[in-house]
Amino acid sequence: MVIVVALLHPWDGEPIPWASTVALVMFLFGALTDWLDGWLARRLGQVSDFGKFMDALVDKIFTMGTFVSLLALGIVGIWALFPILLILSREFLITGLRLVAAAQGMTLAAEKVGKVKTVMQIASISLYLLNVAIMHDLSRIKISEGLVNWTEIIGQAAQLTLILACLLTVYSGLNYLVKYWSVFTTSNSQD
Repeated sequence: MVIVVALLHPWDGEPIPWASTVALVMFLFGALTDWLDGWLARRLGQVSDFGKFMDALVDKIFTMGTFVSLLALGIVGIWALFPILLILSREFLITGLRLVAAAQGMTLAAEKVGKVKTVMQIASISLYLLNVAIMHDLSRIKISEGLVNWTEIIGQAAQLTLILACLLTVYSGLNYLVKYWSVFTTSNSQD
């Protein structure tokens, strides 16, 4: 994620040639390897409590770090501050819930709606990165002239998926809290 953000950062006020495309490819590679890691762990029976917790935590760092960076770099408009803050708040809340559960000897695995939410967040980030790659890099190639016309549509799709990701994030967070509220209210007999 740090390399993706570094590639998107303009140097001397200008984007580095082809850095946006490399950032998109690296982000997609990171998302794909994260999915592959989970799939292989389940397929090979190598699922652990530590892996469940760390996979969810790394997903949050990966997506939220990128969202905040896109906002700071002006790639995502200021209108997205509220949805990104909602997503960030949910992620902190659920991570806190998982930590409290872990202290009580419980592991809270990811729910299906949470996985869909993560996919939607990754789709939104990918669309924003694709838009930047088209504007900064692919517009340099003559054969991509038609593709440059798609930037408005891709930008709108990125915004729509961000809103959808926000709604799914809030829904999954509320669902998680309702399902596991007892984790917060159960007193630990060792205290």
